[in-house]
Amino acid sequence: GVGMGMTAPVSITAFPAEDGSLQQKVKVYLRIPSQFQAHPPSPSDESIKIEERQEMTIYSTQFGGYAKEVDYVNYAAKLKSALGSEAAYHKDFYFCNGYDPPMKPYGRRNEVWFVKE
Repeated sequence: GVGMGMTAPVSITAFPAEDGSLQQKVKVYLRIPSQFQAHPPSPSDESIKIEERQEMTIYSTQFGGYAKEVDYVNYAAKLKSALGSEAAYHKDFYFCNGYDPPMKPYGRRNEVWFVKE
């Protein structure tokens, strides 16, 4: 019953298919504001779960603009290429992150994260 406003980043877990496109299965993460983290409210919708994200080390790339699926796929491919074959990271998923509200027209920040194994 309490409004949270915009959280940042909004993280979407992407599950790439063999051709690099994204499968329709997604998981969206929103950060719970600090004042609610010790005792988060119980969701009234069964599809919403509260999870604690474990500490992780990531490989990341950043880009601007209004990000679309194709942008995340392209930047994930660029990050994969930059890392080469030596870096150990989870290949079955990655995170697509947006930091800005939809009404912000300039200076937008988006990131792709690969989670180090």
